[in-house]
Parts: sequence; structure tokens; C-alpha cells
Amino acid sequence: MRYFIIAIFLIFFNLPILAQVFPIPEDMEVSFDVIRKNKVIGNLTTKFEINEENIILHSVLDIEVKVLFIPAYKFFQETRETWIGDNFISIDGFTDFEDDREYKIDGKDEDGFFKVTGMDGLLELDEKIIPLNYWNKKMLKEKEVFDTQKGIVRTIDVEKLENEEIEINNLKINAEKYIFNASINPKDKGPFPEYLLWYHNDELIKMEFKNPKDKKTIIILRNDWNL
Repeated sequence: MRYFIIAIFLIFFNLPILAQVFPIPEDMEVSFDVIRKNKVIGNLTTKFEINEENIILHSVLDIEVKVLFIPAYKFFQETRETWIGDNFISIDGFTDFEDDREYKIDGKDEDGFFKVTGMDGLLELDEKIIPLNYWNKKMLKEKEVFDTQKGIVRTIDVEKLENEEIEINNLKINAEKYIFNASINPKDKGPFPEYLLWYHNDELIKMEFKNPKDKKTIIILRNDWNL
């Protein structure tokens, strides 16, 4: 009971800070199914942690495709983003691609820069750079963002489409729809896929893109909506 009271106290007095950054679910967690060919092949979860004045987004994306019960494709990413108010101040992440590529992402605000190591080694970026995290709808207004999978900067282009009604857990939801594109890095193995994004009350509820390799559509859909 004491822990619960303390948690409520912290949430209450941090609400003005939280409201400036991105929506925080009541249970402090969101979950998505990753779907390919009508089958769930993975899960994306984000937990929101409040630590004094900090907000931490702890996200895990875990995908595995099996053919005849044998793993044919795997992808794993885990990140911890730390924010103070609307300032992104640090990241600790790890990405394991399906081939031999693995990247440890480690960055923080230091000496007026965002200093980070990733695919291209140590970079000194604009201190105001924010991560490419689709949960943060305000990210769509940026010109450049920090790619948390590889530890690089990408320029982005976003187009607002007409609102669209989508269905989750037998509920019809009116959602804002966007097209999201990002620049290519010379070390990328293939193009950056074009994403379709759907938001309701600024919460991400659906993503969709085509896998550049097999052209199959990947859907990332909220599985905890209204639960």
C-alpha cells in the first residue's frame, strides 16, 4: 500500500511534465502485436518509468519468423530513452539484426552536444536532437531525428493524410493517418521502408510498412486497446 501511495504521489506531481512530452497510458505500458501474413511474429512493448524528474521509455521489440518450426528470421531491439521534461538527455540501447550486425547505442547530453556511439562510431550531434520513436507524435514535426536502431541521424519527410477509421479489438477508432519516410545511410542494407502511421488522441495505435526484402506487409497493432 505504501509503495502504491508513493507511486500515485509521483505520478500526480509529474503530470505537468509528462503532458509536455508524450501521452502516458494509465497502466504505464503499451503493447503491440507485430503481424505478417495474418500471423503474429513478434511483440513491441514500451514501459514508462518515472524516476524523480526523469521519464524513461523502456522499449523492447522482439521478432521471430519460423519456417517449418525452424527460425528463419530474427530481430531484437531494446532501448531506454531518458527525458527531463521535453528534453531528450540520454539513451542506452542494443540492436541485433538478422545477420551479423549488432549495435550498442550509448549516448547522452554532454558539453553542449548529444554525444553518442553507434554504427558510425562516436558522433557529436545537436543537443536538441530527439529519437526516432513513433510513440512520440511530436517527432513527426522534426527535420532530423536520431535513429535508435543504428545510432545515426536521418532526415525525415512526413505527410498528413485524411483521417481513417480502423478497428482494434472489435472497436472502430477514428485515427489520424500519416506517411513517414526517412533518408538512407550508405551503410544501410536496403532502403528505409515507407511507414503508414495511425494515431488516436496522440497515441500510436497502428503502424504498417512493406519489408524491403520480400515485399510482405508488416503491421504493428495495439493489442491492449481498451483492455
